[in-house]
Amino acid sequence: MTPAARRLRRGVIVLPSAFTLGNLFVGVWAIVAASRGRFEEAGWLIVVAAFADMFDGRVARFTGTGSEFGEQLDSLVDAISFGVAPALVVYFVFLGDTGWNWLLSFIYITAAVIRLARFNVEQAGTAKVAFHGLPSPTAGVTMATFFAFTQTPLFREHFANANVGLAAAWMTVAIAGLMISNVLYPVVPRLTVRTWGGRFAVLLILAAIVAAFTAPAYFFFPLALVYIAFGLLRTVTLGFLERLPERDPLDDDVDEYDEGEVRDLDYTDIRPDRGRRRG
Repeated sequence: MTPAARRLRRGVIVLPSAFTLGNLFVGVWAIVAASRGRFEEAGWLIVVAAFADMFDGRVARFTGTGSEFGEQLDSLVDAISFGVAPALVVYFVFLGDTGWNWLLSFIYITAAVIRLARFNVEQAGTAKVAFHGLPSPTAGVTMATFFAFTQTPLFREHFANANVGLAAAWMTVAIAGLMISNVLYPVVPRLTVRTWGGRFAVLLILAAIVAAFTAPAYFFFPLALVYIAFGLLRTVTLGFLERLPERDPLDDDVDEYDEGEVRDLDYTDIRPDRGRRRG
């Protein structure tokens, strides 16, 4: 291998970790902004961290540079950006600095850390079919964008008398519970233009990008609530119908089974060393 090729390979290997450390930088920045009273800025910084988290895993898979080190680094960073940072934003804005309200932030951070550890053990740091419990980036974005949504004219007009502090407290506990729950949340599918369904999905993504940039305060928090409600309703509906998923939701070796094949759920073969990749 030539020196130029070796330098290029080193750069490619470093690229996913650069996104991960960028995620960490923005998460710490959000904490600092919240401590200085810039709450809306802090919320949008956590949204930026979520986008960085989304790209680091994709870059690692695209370049074939995923590693156990990158997986562990990603989880540690996510614990700060989507665990500590959103909890502190909500605490500084809604929960006050007296009494034992800070315990709600502790509960949320604890749930985020447990959720990330379980994700690495059960799904080897990545999910192709479904997330087992609410993903921590979604949880963090929901918490972080609540303040921006409460500042919109729509919220002030229809919920002027609402106790936002109490709502934030219940939201913190509920999201913490969902992160460590058994509720399955769908993974965003890979985009394609080969089918009409894929083209429709691409159009929806483009529309979402436009809405995210033109009206972010109206977009991120309601969308997060829709995603949370979808997972809950789907789980409750399947429970009432006494139906199980057609395949083991924690086994991401999707190519191993034929489409439509049904097999018994058996979690004994789910090992961290199976298909370990970055998430």
